Amino acid sequence: MIRRMKTFIWLGGIVLLVCLVAYPIQEAKDAWTVWSSPLAGKVIVLDPGHGGPDGGAEGSDGTQEKEITLQMSRYLQDYLQEAGALVYLTRYEDTDLSSDDAGSLSRRKSEDIRNRVQYVKEKEADFYLSIHLNAIPSGKWRGAQSFYNPNVEESENLAKFIQSEIRTNLENTTREALGLNNIYLLKHVEAPGALIEAGFLSNDQERELLKSDDYQRKMAASIYQGILRFVTEREYPSTDGS
Repeated sequence: MIRRMKTFIWLGGIVLLVCLVAYPIQEAKDAWTVWSSPLAGKVIVLDPGHGGPDGGAEGSDGTQEKEITLQMSRYLQDYLQEAGALVYLTRYEDTDLSSDDAGSLSRRKSEDIRNRVQYVKEKEADFYLSIHLNAIPSGKWRGAQSFYNPNVEESENLAKFIQSEIRTNLENTTREALGLNNIYLLKHVEAPGALIEAGFLSNDQERELLKSDDYQRKMAASIYQGILRFVTEREYPSTDGS
């Protein structure tokens, strides 16, 4: 009986030793999985469009752009942080970036956009994304589109990779990424960046999709995959085959 107990104790000791050795190995493996990610150490700023008194685009049912852009940015933040990136949002709740004494809505919006530019610069972002939604008088238009500063090559590559992933994964548009010179944020931030119009609140069918948690996550995941391609491939493949 005593001999049998000694055998059990000996076996228990062996099991414990194996566990103690295996644990730090697994822990190191997990750490290597995180920190070997191409996004490890990258500083990324996400800019959920509008906020506070500025609701942005609005659907016929009263759905406001500011609500969806914030939630979509939070989902995207989760994906990026899980891959090792350091992610900041220009806003974390229903507020804008203007001061209380800014005055009229137009003055608040002017101060707000200047502060968003300053925020991206202060964080010394490797790159940034501004998330928006669209609305126009006609209800027939739908689909996402990415915009970039045509004078910044890295911004063009970033926008094209993201637009490609949105087209492939969501199949909601045939549009290409488009370069624009008149978007204040893209024009005044030196770091690479893109503005994503994730869809049209003025289209009844797409508005219902944009309001759904599942579609918001899919959009965020597509943007995330575009970012991964941008970081790993750097240059968007030429359409002429060269």
